[in-house]
Amino acid sequence: MIEPSVALQTALRATLIAAPAVTALVQPDRIRAGSTRPDRFPCIIMAGASTHYLGRASGDQHLARINLDCHVWAIEDGADTAKAIGFAASKALISMADDQDGFSIDQLDQPRIVWLRDPQPELAYTHGVIEVEAVIRWRA
Repeated sequence: MIEPSVALQTALRATLIAAPAVTALVQPDRIRAGSTRPDRFPCIIMAGASTHYLGRASGDQHLARINLDCHVWAIEDGADTAKAIGFAASKALISMADDQDGFSIDQLDQPRIVWLRDPQPELAYTHGVIEVEAVIRWRA
């Protein structure tokens, strides 16, 4: 398996791209990892991952808690479009499969979704952050 946060990020992206409600609002190539300031709108950008290794479990398995932010950006129709994207993404992640390629998800939570005001309101950006927290398990 690749580094745990990258593995989860890859699985999150695949889940979002496979969700018709999400891709009706955001083109698949605009659902990506990278810097949080977008170049094209609307988009979902995954960033700010952290990994907390939790140790070993039975059967030579390993556990880690991953925190990752999914940034939702929109211009058109401002907050309405961004919040529709955030809701569609949140629903898709809630139903994400437990078994992934090379690891399993023991727990997946979205403790907060925060909608931020852009420091340049004349540009009419809407920016939200979906916090994702997961505990994953894999074999060494």
